[in-house]
Amino acid sequence: MGSLMETLCRIRDPQEMRQFLTEILTPAEFHDLAMRWELMHRLTEGFPQRKIAADLQISLCKITRGAKILKNPNSISNRYLKKRRNQ
Repeated sequence: MGSLMETLCRIRDPQEMRQFLTEILTPAEFHDLAMRWELMHRLTEGFPQRKIAADLQISLCKITRGAKILKNPNSISNRYLKKRRNQ
């Protein structure tokens, strides 16, 4: 697992990261990863959970998991979403 993390950290170009992820993930895995990040982004923007569920066609359970992550002040995801929001 360490080698994967090191590789991910070395990739700086967004297009290269996209290509890398599409090479190692199935289309469904890539979609799920992107969807999870999108739902967390929408939560930080204040969208209601039911609207997110309807828009992304996902269960409230997935959204609840994302909401729990965002409530953690030490969450790395939370930190990066806040940076994105402040840009």
